[in-house]
Amino acid sequence: MSDPVNRPAHYLGHPSGIECIEVTEHMGFCLGNAVKYIWRADLKSDAIEDLEKAVWYLKREIARRRVDNWDRNQVEEQ
Repeated sequence: MSDPVNRPAHYLGHPSGIECIEVTEHMGFCLGNAVKYIWRADLKSDAIEDLEKAVWYLKREIARRRVDNWDRNQVEEQ
């Protein structure tokens, strides 16, 4: 039986039988969310929207890492 708060149906429908959070809780926020949207894309009504959300989170993670790398390079040059 689906519990819309604790165990929504689209959380439980992956063919692996694994719940997405079991994987994503070991990642940072943006990567975890990107994986979440990819993982559940075909389990909800609008797969394209979920894939676009995943891309949004991936772009945000890439931007964050670029800033981190730039900051690190600045410190190393000093």
